[in-house]
Amino acid sequence: MSAVSESPPSIWDAQYRFLLAGVVCLVTVVAFEAMAVSTVMPIVEDDLGDIWLYGWVFSAFYLGTLIGVVAGGHSADRTRPVVPMMLGIALFVVGLVIGGLAPEMSVLVFGRLLQGIGAGVVSAVSYVCVGRGFPAVLHPAVFAVMSTAWVVPSLVSPLMASVIADRVGWRWVFLGLIPVTLVVALVGGRAVATIGAPAETQQSKAGTPTGRVVILAVGSALLLGGLGMEAIWIGLIIATLGMLIALPAFIRLTPPGTLAARPRLPAAVIIRGVLTFGFFAADTFIALSLTSVRGESTIYAGVVLIFSTITWTAGSWLQAKYGRRMGGGKMVGLGGSAQAIGALILAAALSSVVPVWFWILGSAIMGLGMGMAYTMLSVVTLDEAALGSEGEASSALQMSDILGVALGTGLAGVMVSLGDRMTLDPWVALAAVFVMSALMGAAVLALSPRLSRPVAVPGVVN
Repeated sequence: MSAVSESPPSIWDAQYRFLLAGVVCLVTVVAFEAMAVSTVMPIVEDDLGDIWLYGWVFSAFYLGTLIGVVAGGHSADRTRPVVPMMLGIALFVVGLVIGGLAPEMSVLVFGRLLQGIGAGVVSAVSYVCVGRGFPAVLHPAVFAVMSTAWVVPSLVSPLMASVIADRVGWRWVFLGLIPVTLVVALVGGRAVATIGAPAETQQSKAGTPTGRVVILAVGSALLLGGLGMEAIWIGLIIATLGMLIALPAFIRLTPPGTLAARPRLPAAVIIRGVLTFGFFAADTFIALSLTSVRGESTIYAGVVLIFSTITWTAGSWLQAKYGRRMGGGKMVGLGGSAQAIGALILAAALSSVVPVWFWILGSAIMGLGMGMAYTMLSVVTLDEAALGSEGEASSALQMSDILGVALGTGLAGVMVSLGDRMTLDPWVALAAVFVMSALMGAAVLALSPRLSRPVAVPGVVN
């Protein structure tokens, strides 16, 4: 009797679909909150005041995420993933409670820090579950589904959050997510609980970078906090101290030559940070610009933010189709150029003589640039990583990514706060933010040739 060939495994097979559903639900909840807050922050600031802490609402979240990703991954490598996952969910829920009940902006910042740590832990555990719960042949399909778990909330959460804030109040953007998170924790927890602890022989005995990442986050917080202080000289001392703390940690956590943007892998890591710095510095303050300068509603701001998500997705598809053909350097350079152009359009759109639909145009062009450059940098990183060190290279890229967002949103917040203290018209500081974003896009363009391998010339030894 001839042997019957087994059909290849599928992510929809009975032994995988429950775990897949649990992981996707966890990622979706985190993604929704991360995307929703930008839209409602103008309303929050009107209620709580303290505009000098506006940027910290975002920086605290991402600095917390930086710590949570490393700590969660380390913990999941040494125990059952459900343990750090439940801790991450608990921190996320506590952060939602604190944020939703916050009587002042500083309390909201603390709540966002806890949310970020919890979100980072959940993200890291999700990746561990994929690696440990699915065969390698299914990993591309699983990651494709997980990416959708980010795309869908990005499309719906800005508009949904603006409607919730308009109808029942901004606090329910936080509080309303608590019961959803608890249900997801129940489903996701049961799914993740099916994944056991790694065998003793599989556990890494090497030290982990968790301590260095915490030092990096603390140094970055001191840097941003010092720059935002009214007492200039004291602020400069604190900012310098923060830089002296953060820089050595960053150097140890990234490939040699990253700060100098040495060709290929180091350049990819530093460019990723510059890219996210510029994009999110601008993106975070689009809603505030539309409401405080142009007098538009938060609902319209939500619509504008959706367009950047749509074009980000389109840019990613363009990268997938043409990136290899063009070369990583050219694709990333094109993405940086688009970011610079889009940011300059947003700066111009602060003027009342410019049609308000220019906000959609600028946001869409910036999103397109991010889609082309962001994913291409991941491809370049994996291509250039030494065999067996792909995980280390990817971790460095992710760390630069998150740090860029934290510093970009934080510094933009400092600029807006400084403008407020100097009693300048709001458009002045916001225009400076968008110009800074454009300069970051130009920096990406300038550095992009360092991603390309040298072209072999006949008769010449490279």
